[in-house]
Order: sequence, then structure tokens, then C-alpha cells
Amino acid sequence: MNFDRSIKIAPSILSADFANFGKEIEAVESQGADWIHVDVMDGHFVPNITFGPPLCAAIRPHIKTVMDIHLMISNVDDYINNFAKAGADIITAHIEAGNHSHRTMQAIRSSGCKAGIALNPSTPAESIEYLLDEIDLICVMTVNPGFGGQKFIHSQIAKIKALREMIADRPIHLEVDGGITNHTAPLSAEAGANILVAGSSVFKNGSVQNPNPYGENLRSLRLSCEV
Repeated sequence: MNFDRSIKIAPSILSADFANFGKEIEAVESQGADWIHVDVMDGHFVPNITFGPPLCAAIRPHIKTVMDIHLMISNVDDYINNFAKAGADIITAHIEAGNHSHRTMQAIRSSGCKAGIALNPSTPAESIEYLLDEIDLICVMTVNPGFGGQKFIHSQIAKIKALREMIADRPIHLEVDGGITNHTAPLSAEAGANILVAGSSVFKNGSVQNPNPYGENLRSLRLSCEV
């Protein structure tokens, strides 16, 4: 997976049809999705339960782009190898989910995946200053994690800018997750983000039988970042 800092849109399958994940992924990729974002929640670290490694392994053959797995779970180190074996390209863990994030990032890289670190809205940018040489992606949560469809927390724009300055010329993706719309996507991109996770704003009004709205939504988000 070659690094470049161009804007990429990563639809979150949390907003897709749960009974039809394989075809939903194929449909949204055919319409121009750059990555596929998989939100894993355990009901402990966040107040929701979603998917585990078996589901990730089942959808992996349908993903032709990048499988971006976001672990919103406790005891994250115990599950890294399982998600790596399930086919993850990138595994992102929360800095708030464990006491030894440096070791967690090393474990993710050792599993053969790119390593991402995620920050909740109340976590300052400075918390990852000493991880910058161990990571490939920083995920800024612009909503409180746990559920899709929440509104963007605008105070996170300053955090995105601060992180972009900290990254400097390191090959680290800066991802924004939560409340991405045609209004918040350009704000995030202008602040320095290059990976935009979008759920309802991509999947709205479309379906496997009618995927054209997915493409229209993706193009609209992309275009909003170019204005």
C-alpha cells in the first residue's frame, strides 16, 4: 500500500445494509470508494456491539481497495493477530483503550499491518507525540465513538491542525471519523486531514440495487474538498 497524501474517502460499513455486506462493499467500491472502514465495537470501550474477526474475514474477499479496521475495544492487544489474520490492511487502536500504546503499535506492525492510533474528542493531540515514529495513521474522532449518524464536534478542527503540524513530512495518514458531510469534509481537509471516514453521507439514498447515489455522494464529498 503506497503512501500518498491525496484525499481518500473511506465509507464506513456501519451505515451499510448489515444483511448484504459483501454486495454493499462491491457496490460502493465500484462507485469510487478509496478504502473500506470497518468499525469494531465491543460494548465495553464504547456503548455498542458490532463485528468481530469472523465477519471481517468473511467480507475481506469482497474488498479490493484497503481494509481499514478501527478497533473500539478494550484489551486490544489480545485481538490484534485475529484481526490481522482476518485480512486487515490497517488496524487502528485507541490510545485510551490501553496503558501501553507504544507496545500496541509495535504489535500491529509485527502482525504485518499498518498501525493506526485513534484519539477520542477529549484526548489532546500531544498524547501521541512520542508515538509518531511507530504509526502509519492517526484517527481523530470528531464524534464520541459508539454510534453512527452523530454531529461533528467542531473543536476537533484545531486538533487536526495541531496533528498535521506534528506529522510534518512523516508518511502518516491523518484520518477524520465522525459527522463527515459536504460541510465538514472541506473543513477537515483544509485543517490537514487526508482520509475522510463517512457513513450515512455516503450510503444515504442508495442500495445494492441502486448504487448510483453512492457514486453521487462520493463525488459530492470529494468535490467539496476541492472548493
